[in-house]
Amino acid sequence: MLDFVEGIVSYIKSDYVVINVGGIGFKIYTPNPYVFKEGENTKVFLYNHIREEEYSLYGFKTEEEKDLFLRLIEVKGLGPKLALPILATGSISGIIDAIDRENILYLKGFPKIGEKLARQIILDLKGKLVPKGETDNKNNELVDALVSLGYKKQDLKSVVKEVDDSLPIEIQIKEALKLMLNR
Repeated sequence: MLDFVEGIVSYIKSDYVVINVGGIGFKIYTPNPYVFKEGENTKVFLYNHIREEEYSLYGFKTEEEKDLFLRLIEVKGLGPKLALPILATGSISGIIDAIDRENILYLKGFPKIGEKLARQIILDLKGKLVPKGETDNKNNELVDALVSLGYKKQDLKSVVKEVDDSLPIEIQIKEALKLMLNR
C-alpha cells in the first residue's frame, strides 16, 4: 500500500489534487485542496480506500490529520466521503475536544452529520483521541515505555501529567504503573 507520495502539484480541483510523481498523476481526494499550491513540490500522506469496484486515494498535509481521518472512518456509518468534510471544516483539536466533551451540536454542524451519527462518533471515539503535542511535551520516553508494556497511548494522557519528569526514567515508569493500577 502507498503511505505517502512526494511530487509536484499538477492541478487543484474543489475536492482533490493531482500530484505528478515521475510522470504519473495521482488523483488524491483531500479535505482542503486549496492548502496546496500548483507547481509546488509537496509530500502528501495517503489512505488507500479499496472496495469491490473502487480504488481511491485520500491525502493529507500532516500525519495528525491522516490519523484523525483513520479514526473517524472506523465509526459505524461514517465513511471516507463523510470524514473529509469534517476535517475540511473543523480544526483537529476542535473535533477532538467536541468528541471528548460530547458536544453533539458542534458535530451536527458538519455536512451530512445528524444527531444519530454524532452520537455514534462520540460513543466510538470519546477518550480515544489525543491531540498531538498534549503528551508529546510531557515526557515522550515515559509514554513510549508504557506503550511498549501494552498500554494505549490515549489512556496515558492523565497519568503522564502526574509523574515528575525530573526523576530518572525507571522511577517514572514505576510511578506511572502505580497510578495506572489505582484507576
